[in-house]
Amino acid sequence: MNNFILENGTKVIFGKGCVKEYLACFLNKYRENVMLAYGGNSIKQNGVYDEIINVLKSGEKEIVEFSCIPANPTYAKVQEGARLAKENNVDVILAVGGGSVMDCCKAVSMAARYGRDLWESFWKKPGVIDFEPLPLCAVVTAAGSGSAMHGGAVITNEEQKIKIWRDYPECAPKLALMDPSYTLSVPAEQMISGGFDTLCHIMESYFSKPDEPNVSDDIAEALMRGVLRDLRAFSQNPADYTARSNLMWEAAMAENRIIKLGKKTDVEGHALKAGKKKLARFATEVLGLAKEEKNEEELAKEGIQTLIDFTEENGLLYEEVFAIFKE
Repeated sequence: MNNFILENGTKVIFGKGCVKEYLACFLNKYRENVMLAYGGNSIKQNGVYDEIINVLKSGEKEIVEFSCIPANPTYAKVQEGARLAKENNVDVILAVGGGSVMDCCKAVSMAARYGRDLWESFWKKPGVIDFEPLPLCAVVTAAGSGSAMHGGAVITNEEQKIKIWRDYPECAPKLALMDPSYTLSVPAEQMISGGFDTLCHIMESYFSKPDEPNVSDDIAEALMRGVLRDLRAFSQNPADYTARSNLMWEAAMAENRIIKLGKKTDVEGHALKAGKKKLARFATEVLGLAKEEKNEEELAKEGIQTLIDFTEENGLLYEEVFAIFKE
C-alpha cells in the first residue's frame, strides 16, 4: 500500500425511517434558522418534503427555503444561496436531494462565511480554509453520486465557461441520513443510471495506479460485484428494497475515500495491451469469467465485451468508459 491520509468527519445514519427518528436530534444542536435546500418539485410530489417540514416545525425551526438547484450547480446559484443564508442568519444547511444539491450546498456553506470572492480564492485555484463553514446535513434521496460523505463539489462558472471540482474536507456534511425508501419514487431508469454511475466511480479508482495487490482494490472488487448483482436484481424487480438499499450504500462506499486510499484515482487512457493484466483480473474477479485456457489479452477483451453487453441490456452505453481501453 502507498502512503495515505484518511479524514472523514461525516456521521452516517442509514435505514428506513432514519430521517423522522434522527433529524430533529441533530438540528437541536443549532439555533432555529434552518436553510432547506433542494432541487425541483420531486421531493414535494413523493412526500419527502412534507415529512421533513413536519420534523422542522415540530422542532420549532424557522425555515429558509433554497430551491431550484440545477443538475449542474452554478456559481451564480452558490452566490444566491450564500446571500440567502446571510440575510436570514442561517445556522445550519439541510441539503435534501442528490449530488448536485449537496455539491451546491457545500460551496454555499463556505461562501456564507467567507467575505470575499469564493471562486477566485477556492475554486479557480485550491485554497486553505481558515474559517468554519456553515454546518451541513445531507438527506440523500437518490443513489449514485456518493457526495454525502466527502467535501468534494463540482461547480460551474457560467461566465467563465468552466467547470471545476474541488475537495475541502471541512465542507463534508456533519450528518448524512440515508433512507433507501426515499428512492422508491425515483424512476427505474434513473436508479439504473445512478447504479452505473457508482460502478464508473469505482472503476476510476480501481484502474488507476498502483496495480500491485492492495486492500483498496480488494474492496473495490467486492463493491463492483455488488453493484452488478444489485442492478440485475433491481432490473428484475424495481420495488426490491434490498437492491435499492444496497445500491445506496454502494454509492456512498464508492466515494467515501475508502477505495481511494493509496491509489492515484485518475485513469489515464492507454492501449489495451498496457492494461491487460488489470483488465484480466477485473474479468475474473468482478465479472466472474472463467480463465480456462485464455491468456490475459483474451480475458481482457472478453471482460470489456461482457461489460458492454451488460450496459446495453440495461439501456445504457457509456462509451467514454470503454474509450480508455483502446486497441
